[in-house]
Amino acid sequence: MISQQKKRIFYSLMLITACIAILVFRLAYIQFFMRTMQLPNSNHTLQEMSMLQRERAIVLDSGRGTITDRHGESLTGETIPAVVLFPINRDSIKREAVDSKITKIAESLGIDIQSFHELWQNLQEPMFLLKVNEKTPISLTLAQANLITDLNVNGIKVLPYRKRYRGTPSGMQWLGYLSQQPKIANSSDLGVIKKYGASGLEKTLEPLLKGVGPTVAYYTVDSRSNVLSDIGVHVKAPNNSYYPLRLTTTIDKQIQQQIERLTEQSGMKRGAVVVLDTNNADIVAMVSAPFYNPMAIDPEQGEWNNKALQAAIPGSIFKTVIAAAALEAGVTSPNEEFHCNGHYGRYGLSCWKDGGHGKLTLEQAYAKSCNVVFATLAERLNSDQITRTARALGVGRRIGWKDHDVLGYSSLIPLDHEETGEIFASSTTMDGGVRAQTGIGQRDVTMTPLQAANMVVTLLHGGQVQTPRILERISYHNGQVMQILKPHAYPKTFNSIQPATAKLLCVWMRRVVTDGTGQALSRAKWTLAGKSGTAQVILKGSPKNNQWFIGYGPVEQPKYAVAVLFQNVDPDVNNKATALFGQIMGVLSSVDGVSATAG
Repeated sequence: MISQQKKRIFYSLMLITACIAILVFRLAYIQFFMRTMQLPNSNHTLQEMSMLQRERAIVLDSGRGTITDRHGESLTGETIPAVVLFPINRDSIKREAVDSKITKIAESLGIDIQSFHELWQNLQEPMFLLKVNEKTPISLTLAQANLITDLNVNGIKVLPYRKRYRGTPSGMQWLGYLSQQPKIANSSDLGVIKKYGASGLEKTLEPLLKGVGPTVAYYTVDSRSNVLSDIGVHVKAPNNSYYPLRLTTTIDKQIQQQIERLTEQSGMKRGAVVVLDTNNADIVAMVSAPFYNPMAIDPEQGEWNNKALQAAIPGSIFKTVIAAAALEAGVTSPNEEFHCNGHYGRYGLSCWKDGGHGKLTLEQAYAKSCNVVFATLAERLNSDQITRTARALGVGRRIGWKDHDVLGYSSLIPLDHEETGEIFASSTTMDGGVRAQTGIGQRDVTMTPLQAANMVVTLLHGGQVQTPRILERISYHNGQVMQILKPHAYPKTFNSIQPATAKLLCVWMRRVVTDGTGQALSRAKWTLAGKSGTAQVILKGSPKNNQWFIGYGPVEQPKYAVAVLFQNVDPDVNNKATALFGQIMGVLSSVDGVSATAG
């Protein structure tokens, strides 16, 4: 009997010991292992999540990388003093002393006091005090910031807020915008809604720009979500000397902004301007109209689309391709004489000049943009000759800078949604009429303003197609360079035109300004060269024109190549693109003069 009792006691002690051991092991597991274990779809451990459940936060800085121009001038990011309202216990808002301070704050900001009270009393999450009818925080003056800080009202703080964009319309669609990413359970920092790049560089460089986390201001709540006012507001920021990254573009901010002003003054409602450095095809400025506000995007309106990368009917600037193709194929010579009486005689084609140009050489025909001559040349060529020459000049294919196996990208292509354009539609029968219409830049032909500007650079490089670059280098936050993205020519997947042909066309572009359709530019500060173009289009059943001018300057030592496109202009309006081209070259000559003086 005694022996059985001892056995029961022994087994009971063993069971109790086992339970205690399991409990100790469980506590140790939670304490030492689970606090370092990340939860699925989360950047946080179990221990961190238990803390985060007690915190309510607002983002002061998204932590995204900064995008700058070639001189280091910021294109994204501006720090402003802003008012943040934190939810607090309702009774504290009603106190007489607090009410008097709130009145002073509301009056200082020009806000209705009653509306301010209602907003604060119904607050569930911290929020910035926003501009009326806008989604951006109010930017405080120094006097307003000092007043609110000195009043020291619990739950109302002046904190630095990092704006991503200026919040005003611009033509920098290549920069892009951010789109809101919905909350995902257990994945967001402090319940913060994150944003990601939805277009432009913000989209194509998202993995580099997203950073390592935001800077947030937060307060603590109890288990019932009541604010623990005594603890106060705290700020959390990533502690990393390498991030966020700095991305340096090839854009010149000063030139970009001046061309945007000229574009607005010109009345361009839809179109684009591209300025390339003739040395290496770097994109110095790229303007797209209509302008857009990256902080107020309506995806259905389409103003965020970059018209500089979208293909449009080119009209007579495509005669550059036809001239090159005819010379390369040997179906004409520079001194061949043609006769234009104003009518082609077939396919309903005619010359833009009533009565025609009379007797003229090919060089004169290019300068005066004679439709009859170039329809004739196109009929002498076959479709393959035209297509090959177009592609040899960078038309009909994407020509933006790209590289492979760099920075973790299998293929790094900074320019977003660049279109290829087209020479002949795949379903088109290549008869004489189709080729004749193609010869004057009509029918199926489309090209982008970027391709048009780059075609000029290609001619200046002896026929070697260049690759326009918009991203120059990527640096760590501490200034250390991560990667330099070197400019390079386009891989020779297509035959190039002969250097002699390229040189001749550059000379003919000068003739356009001295004796042809670009004579309005003959009095410019720089000696200029180029080619005008007018393409007939139909918009909602009404006839319209695409007006182009492409060219370079100064002729003696080319520095910039420019393409200007006005889309959907009334047919009776003179070529606005020529005038804007001249104004842009005036800006470039002034900026270049200042740079040379400074140097």
